[in-house]
Amino acid sequence: MAVNTEFDASTDWKGELLDPKNDYVFKRVFGEDPALLVSLINDLRPDLPEIRSVEILNPGINAEELRGKYIVLDVLARDAEGHAYNVEIQVRRYGAWHQRALYYLARMLASQLDAGEDYDRLRAAVGIHLLDFDLFTETPEQCAQALWRFEMRDGHQPQVTLGNQLQLSLVELKKADRLRQGTGPLADWVSFFEHWREEQIMTEIEHAPIREALNRVRRLSADEEARRIAFVRERALRDEVSLLNEAREEGREEGRLETARNTARNLIALGGLSDGQIAQATGLPLEQVEALH
Repeated sequence: MAVNTEFDASTDWKGELLDPKNDYVFKRVFGEDPALLVSLINDLRPDLPEIRSVEILNPGINAEELRGKYIVLDVLARDAEGHAYNVEIQVRRYGAWHQRALYYLARMLASQLDAGEDYDRLRAAVGIHLLDFDLFTETPEQCAQALWRFEMRDGHQPQVTLGNQLQLSLVELKKADRLRQGTGPLADWVSFFEHWREEQIMTEIEHAPIREALNRVRRLSADEEARRIAFVRERALRDEVSLLNEAREEGREEGRLETARNTARNLIALGGLSDGQIAQATGLPLEQVEALH
């Protein structure tokens, strides 16, 4: 399936471009253009066999998804061989990220078979996640790598595998851009997602699918309703982050209060200090210290 290689003059939008990392924009750009999605999948996994075409399984977006808490707008597709793909962008990191990614991938694999069907009918379930944050940062080796692919392999002899039915490819966009990891189209996609506003960088990219993706972003940016929905989605994601931060801060504050209460209890048990002195030492209100007796 060919991608349009012509620059569309009608998309020469002079206003502020929408962010292709906004998952609403991402889904509109790649979830409505199978040929463009094929190019993205192939370019992000240049060492694997190319796919020729896909059927997009969830092209629509409903209002509940836009405002839903912790919902990710992903693109689901199936190629001509029956392999399933989950392609998504992630702009925020949360504690259960690994578990969600693995659960979703396993569910994609398990949902292929109906009751009584043979396991040899299983096709690959492939996750391709673009992350706009650094995920692996615990060691210098992790900090020096931005492109990852996880499969079922033995820990001692990685050349021994259980097949490629489960695959999860990750691209840490900021890290890949910073380290200049990736070559050819893969590097160009990293530049697209990280520098879409920088005209000079964008004009230097000649890869036709990226030119088409930029055209689609321009068309969406010129659409008033698309801009409104993208803003609604961005606001929902910001609200979600704020709620998570508030919950974490409340947890930390509760931990500090419990430590202060325990200290006050110990000081009361030791004796020798007035309630006012204990309140001053622990930072607790006087009435709380009195209530601990």
